[in-house]
Amino acid sequence: MSAASPLVVGREGAVGIIELARPDKFNCLSLAVHAGIEAAMNDFEKPGSGVRAVLIRAQGKHFCTGADLDEVKGLRSDPAKIDHFIRYGHAVLQRLEASPLPVVAACQGLALAGGSELMMACDVIFASTDFRIGDQHAQYGLVPGWGGSQRLPRIVGLRRGLDLFFSARWIDAPTALQWGLVNYVVEPDKLGEAALAYCTQLSTRSRGGLAIMKRLARQGMDQPLGGGLKLEQDVMATELMNDDVSEGLAAFAARRPPVFK
Repeated sequence: MSAASPLVVGREGAVGIIELARPDKFNCLSLAVHAGIEAAMNDFEKPGSGVRAVLIRAQGKHFCTGADLDEVKGLRSDPAKIDHFIRYGHAVLQRLEASPLPVVAACQGLALAGGSELMMACDVIFASTDFRIGDQHAQYGLVPGWGGSQRLPRIVGLRRGLDLFFSARWIDAPTALQWGLVNYVVEPDKLGEAALAYCTQLSTRSRGGLAIMKRLARQGMDQPLGGGLKLEQDVMATELMNDDVSEGLAAFAARRPPVFK
């Protein structure tokens, strides 16, 4: 992509990389950024792409501090355009959740407002020790626009979520880890290496198996336990007959690492 692009998209082995590349604007999110994420996911998910996991990371000091407010101000004069801005952002973040590929985020510095919403739409989160997350919408008369009002309380609980919304305060990496907002906390100079190593490990797993587990977990969370258990039961008989299961069982018997297609 060109040097002026807000994203750098590439690959490292079987890991697709989406890198936010507007460090001078703290990697703020715009229509162009969302379009770039969507296009990258389209390419990564194609049959035969060779991509088996996705890593979202960012250049500069901060992961992402929210929406591009200059773009927001320019769109506010046209209700149809601002509606598209919001709905398109929602669609792209939901795309990350629905992707058959595991999506991992590596977050340094600040993840605020829209940046936290992007982070929460990913599956597994690595954070640096200097990481802080918050929702500052209330401080400026705004409300979350890309799913924060729904994802945050589901992850941390209603009371913690409302406190973060109302107070607009930031929490640090250890607190985010304790509350379940992030999975791993590492030193800043190890963040990229640790997140990429994790994705590389995922790329050795069954692509179809990870996709089914992700779908079952995410869809099941929106249902009562009984409904989620039925989802699992409905797919298991078919899944146990596929080639990756055959390879896994053969590898287990031979005491060797499996090699999945």
